Amino acid sequence: MMRKKKWGSTLAGAAILFGTVAIFVSIGIGVYVAVESACNGNKGIIAGVMLSVILVLAAICTLIDYLRRRYMIDKPVQKILEATDKIAAGDFSVRLDIKHSINRYDEYDYIMENLNKMVTELSRTEVLHTDFVSNVSHEIKTPLAVIQNYAASLRKKNLDETTRIQYAETLVNATKRLTGLIKNILKLNKLENQEIKPEYGKINLTEMLAQTVLGFEELIEGKGLELDCDFDEDVNVVSTASYLEIVWNNLLSNAVKFTENGKISVSLKKENGQAIVRMSDTGCGISAETGKHIFEKFYQGDTSHSQEGNGLGLALVKKVIDIIGGTIAVNSELGKGTTFTVILKNAL
Repeated sequence: MMRKKKWGSTLAGAAILFGTVAIFVSIGIGVYVAVESACNGNKGIIAGVMLSVILVLAAICTLIDYLRRRYMIDKPVQKILEATDKIAAGDFSVRLDIKHSINRYDEYDYIMENLNKMVTELSRTEVLHTDFVSNVSHEIKTPLAVIQNYAASLRKKNLDETTRIQYAETLVNATKRLTGLIKNILKLNKLENQEIKPEYGKINLTEMLAQTVLGFEELIEGKGLELDCDFDEDVNVVSTASYLEIVWNNLLSNAVKFTENGKISVSLKKENGQAIVRMSDTGCGISAETGKHIFEKFYQGDTSHSQEGNGLGLALVKKVIDIIGGTIAVNSELGKGTTFTVILKNAL
């Protein structure tokens, strides 16, 4: 955050310097007048005395400047350097103690405060990184264990054909889950590091949503769910098609996954220059507490993991929405279903 420069300390320092110089010049003039009067104009003696006076005054000035630099510049700079050395070595517990009150901050105090904020953020990032690695390891370990166990079972010679087919299907599902996890990790990483640049263009959102729904039609019919679509005709937006596909596919996939009976509804409305998309289901729903964390990486409301998933889908959705400048909200109730509302600007 940019701060206005405080001139108080600068003006005070300038005043002190001006006063010191004025005093020493006055002393020099006074000494010169006194020596000239005492020596009756003897230039040799006057020159010798004045040289001695100048050297003494210069030495005093140098000492004052040394002490000023020692306590006002060198000490805080050394303090900052020691802290940055520790930070560079990976110690994010460093915190600098600021002596002045906030209304008397100088430039070094602001640097220390910013360093404290930076280290706090680095510490938080380090925790997130550690949690991320831990969660990835956990999510990978489960399908790998399934693959290892069922692959070993398939080596048994006394397996009947039905069991062998079941084991093979389990292996295929485990590899699909592992592949999905890796794809989502790579997508999220690329989005966060801005390796996937948005390419904006005119998109027929009505057609895109219709195609997305058609892609899930078989799964919806397979679970015996009712499908209700209500789209305004020819709603266009200026956005990135590949980004929006991530949003619709993840939201609709979740709706199908967590709904065992009832209805899935998808609507698209154009209002006040905005495209409003709602995806609703009559599934298991989520609690208010879960709703607060649902867009976090690897967060899963279903801690039993009875449903397949890795907790990255909605994190991807939120990241995409943030990048393209839209908003997403969730409204849900346990046992009654969930509604996700996405609002996109620049509707045409």
